[in-house]
Amino acid sequence: MAWLETASETFVARHDARDEAEAERVLAQLEYARPRLQKRLEADAGELSVVIHPSITQLDAAAPWLVLQRALTAPAGRRYLVGWATRSELHVLTPRLLAQRASNVEGSLELLMLTPSALLAKRLLGVGGRAALKQLGTGAWRVEGAAQFFSGQTRHVRPAVVARLRNGSLPSFPPGRRDAALLGGTVFDLLAREEGEHACVALARDGRLEHAFGGRPMRQSEQAWRSHLARLGSG
Repeated sequence: MAWLETASETFVARHDARDEAEAERVLAQLEYARPRLQKRLEADAGELSVVIHPSITQLDAAAPWLVLQRALTAPAGRRYLVGWATRSELHVLTPRLLAQRASNVEGSLELLMLTPSALLAKRLLGVGGRAALKQLGTGAWRVEGAAQFFSGQTRHVRPAVVARLRNGSLPSFPPGRRDAALLGGTVFDLLAREEGEHACVALARDGRLEHAFGGRPMRQSEQAWRSHLARLGSG
């Protein structure tokens, strides 16, 4: 396989020779997202490379934790685990393969195509190195949910959430690691509606859910979240 490099203003992408146009699409998305995310999250991503993989096998070889994360995720969310952030690199499938992974559910394609922005959000939130293990543990809902919210993926997740609620057991609050990839963003969506985006930034950084909703009892926040899921299901 012949690897090429394509540069934008603040990123350099490595990619298969067949994916030069795809690389330009990814870089354009990241350049658009970077100043907005850095301002919202009050962080600087620094120097970052983007590795655009032409197959799921190559992506998994470069990011073996991703294989484990998929295994720990409910089937409805596995198709969306197509990238990994480290301190210096973002690894993602080429957009032509992201499109192939989309289901017939409305919003699935949009969710997948926003993966580069979601990975950048993770990097700005400090995910990388050992911190990446939070994506596999009990903090997965916060990592995945924050990335989903700040990248704009939550606008497209409702149909997939509905499918999950119709075909699975009652989710826990906060969502367990099996539901993090789909339901994590719904916690941030509710929080933004009730307390504003500043509260979402605080939750993304410290993970203190018990303080997020104005310090109200967790049981009440859980009830509000389940009502929010019900509204999504009936919308």
